[in-house]
Amino acid sequence: MRGFETAAQLLAARRMTGTTSSGTVFKKALGHYWVNVDGTNVVCSLSSRLRKVLIYPVADASSLHPRVQDVEEIRVADPVTIGDIVSFVDVGDGTGMIVEVLDRVSALVRGAAGPKPLEQVIVANVDQVVCVVAAARPRPSWELLDRYLVAAEASSLPALVCITKADLLDPAELAGDLRHYEQIGYNVILTSAATGWGIPELTQALAGRVSVLAGKSGVGKTSLLNAVQPGLGLRVNEVSGKTGKGKHTTTHLEMFGLSVGGSVVDTPGMREFALWNVRDRELGSLFPEMRAYLGECRFGADCGHSSEPCCAIKAAVEAGEITMRRYQSYLKLRAECERTRG
Repeated sequence: MRGFETAAQLLAARRMTGTTSSGTVFKKALGHYWVNVDGTNVVCSLSSRLRKVLIYPVADASSLHPRVQDVEEIRVADPVTIGDIVSFVDVGDGTGMIVEVLDRVSALVRGAAGPKPLEQVIVANVDQVVCVVAAARPRPSWELLDRYLVAAEASSLPALVCITKADLLDPAELAGDLRHYEQIGYNVILTSAATGWGIPELTQALAGRVSVLAGKSGVGKTSLLNAVQPGLGLRVNEVSGKTGKGKHTTTHLEMFGLSVGGSVVDTPGMREFALWNVRDRELGSLFPEMRAYLGECRFGADCGHSSEPCCAIKAAVEAGEITMRRYQSYLKLRAECERTRG
């Protein structure tokens, strides 16, 4: 980071730098990136150097000539993503080549599926994550919601819980779960695209912010966006493809502007969401309700909060201060983090 709090401040500082131009990536598809520069869109390719890491010898700069010692492939599914501020050069035919990705103010990431562990940056330089869960059809997936929330916490991004299709279920049936999320600090909005319930509140929460919507297929994100801004969901749906379990297979992602200010990125439906670069020991700090108890266990920071005796987290679960369901989400995520570490 370079001391900038927002992507707009970062972009303003790097509009033009000699022979290169800077802009925001708002769309990408099959190795092509659309960059907006002061209202003008430039289609760019990617310099091959951005897919490599140059390894230099570790020594005093005055004792060795700075020659490249080795070249490694980057451990990122794609070095450029929606929301990135990039520098590019004009290649002479009206298109550009991206040569630099500026430091990100924020990024929502997950582990990409595949034989090798890779970081997948879903979107960069966003202000908040909107976690979308249906009240019914399909049934709420609280475990998946917890994964989204933990990923947002790991990225230091504010998260909003949006419940769709609220007209299909008596709100009292979800009251207990939703009350708990509110008690631990998350803003929860119940919405119905069919009745308009909660749409003004959601629109206000999106206004003036760059938001990314996260939710599995079928939760009603398209209808929700159409309710917020007529036609928006249809535009998003035009570029959304099918998704396979555990990975994106869509070839087109795009950021859309909102008439109330700000913009929104709708992610393809994700049935799984693997955490990336989260250590098992730090996982408890990503559950807001657990933070007050960390360090209070008999084994201190070494406590895994599972089978250890005199565990403050387990005592809080037994006392009803931490819900059993959230605790089970923690245990499952911790097991995954331990396997990844191993």
